[in-house]
Amino acid sequence: MYSRIINYPQNKSFFLFGPRGTGKTSWVRSAFPRAVYVDLLAAETFNDLLAHPGRLEQLVPQGFSDWIILDEVQKVPELLNEVHRLIETRRYKFVLTGSNARKLRRKGVNLLAGRALTLMMHPLTARELSNDFRLEHSLRFGQLPCAYTEADPKRYLESYVQTYLKEEVQQEGLTRNLAAFTRFLESASFSQGAILSIAGVARECAVERKVVEQYFVILEDLLLAERLPAFTKRAKRRMAAHPKFYFFDVGIYRTLRPMGPLDRPEEAEGAAYETLLYQELKAVNADEGLDYDLFYWRTATGLEVDFVAYGPKGIHAFEVKRTARVGSDALRGLKAFRADYPSARTYCIYGGDRRMEMEGIQVIPFEECLKTLPSLLAIHE
Repeated sequence: MYSRIINYPQNKSFFLFGPRGTGKTSWVRSAFPRAVYVDLLAAETFNDLLAHPGRLEQLVPQGFSDWIILDEVQKVPELLNEVHRLIETRRYKFVLTGSNARKLRRKGVNLLAGRALTLMMHPLTARELSNDFRLEHSLRFGQLPCAYTEADPKRYLESYVQTYLKEEVQQEGLTRNLAAFTRFLESASFSQGAILSIAGVARECAVERKVVEQYFVILEDLLLAERLPAFTKRAKRRMAAHPKFYFFDVGIYRTLRPMGPLDRPEEAEGAAYETLLYQELKAVNADEGLDYDLFYWRTATGLEVDFVAYGPKGIHAFEVKRTARVGSDALRGLKAFRADYPSARTYCIYGGDRRMEMEGIQVIPFEECLKTLPSLLAIHE
């Protein structure tokens, strides 16, 4: 198992959210070997606690003072009332893992406000993979732990899509029309890294617009995708307003996206580079507690910067280029952004192998950027 960088509180309960497959269960079992472990995916445990949430206390030995793990707590949201009571009356410490934010948001997660922090587990980062990191492998299969440990990562990812993205959605009763949802997933994959047009996706998969909007919400609730907002703070130009769309992991995106004779490989590969940097930005920001908000920047005239990290440590702007050479024209978006935000640190991340500076912009090889991202984002203006 890979060592994960998770800065959790030592004496305070916390939620650990993340998509299925990111390694939450493996990590909690390793990090808290003496904990009382309650697996809500186990049918007997699930049925018992669903019917009688108060029986949770009976699973904890008398005088126990270590951690209590509730794995996939969204399966029985009513347990949060009991968790709240036990934190208050017994001073128990809980690790509450989950991969579906929908049920908790609807059924009482607010009861733990101030009593449990919220942490996120993302796919592995280049730093966590260390010497095992292989750029081409990550760009094709992503960085879920099993994508690096399974002998056949392609088959693993296909199984993930089949058993989770489709069957889990159906089992949760989130949609009754699995065929339409499957068409939607394929259509959504063509929006990866692009400004999202819900109407366009609806036309492509022949589903009503309001249903497609619900499907996007399902993906977000399951932590499988998100919309990246446009950066418009103190804008000096007319800006794009619609968000961009990303599945949470490169491997999932590339498994969902079909490739046929009419599809250009460079389109999928370009989105893969962007996605990999984006998931690393999210993970490093969370792991290091940097408190950046992430955006993209695009003017009405088409000048664009792929990612903007905005927070207490300043503004960092990243443009991703897959090519091995970068000319002045490739820096137009970053130069325009810096003209509007002179204090911003600007980076062009490219497919070459030499680090350099061009017109005040740091041009960094892609792999080097991923491995040094924590130090880049830690720079304070």
